Amino acid sequence: MKCVHLVQGAPLVIAFSLLTTAAIAKPFTYVNARFGTSCTFPDEIFSDRLPEPENGDGQQWSAPDGASLTCSGIYNIDNDTPKGFVADEKANTGPGYKITYSKSGKNWAVVSGVKGDKVFYERRLFGKDGVIRTVWIEYPSSLKAKYDPLTGAIAASLRGP
Repeated sequence: MKCVHLVQGAPLVIAFSLLTTAAIAKPFTYVNARFGTSCTFPDEIFSDRLPEPENGDGQQWSAPDGASLTCSGIYNIDNDTPKGFVADEKANTGPGYKITYSKSGKNWAVVSGVKGDKVFYERRLFGKDGVIRTVWIEYPSSLKAKYDPLTGAIAASLRGP
């Protein structure tokens, strides 16, 4: 499989069309009714929709190869900030947990790293409405070549009202 590096901010449809997988990944947009959180991803890859939590804060999908994607929202009751979130994640000393990339802006933050034998990528948007919107993508390290090109495009699709 050919690895394609995406330009940050490239339209999602372009990003998915650049993939050289056996099947063309069709984009699907999920919109959470409770918080208005939305993200777009290939539902041919993340094909197993798990049961929605009772509180309606988001949704999780899994892929047959062990990857997962979560799109959700939560009230920012602790008045967390993008820089504070990144600092907390960098300070996490859990077993097998290591941040390898982080960046934050005025109303967003990104962290990526490893958690045991899996790679994770998390993007958060800190809304003016007091809601933190999140997309979390996790996949086996052995599938890095498959999921790295998808991750940036999915994370860039995260939106809120």
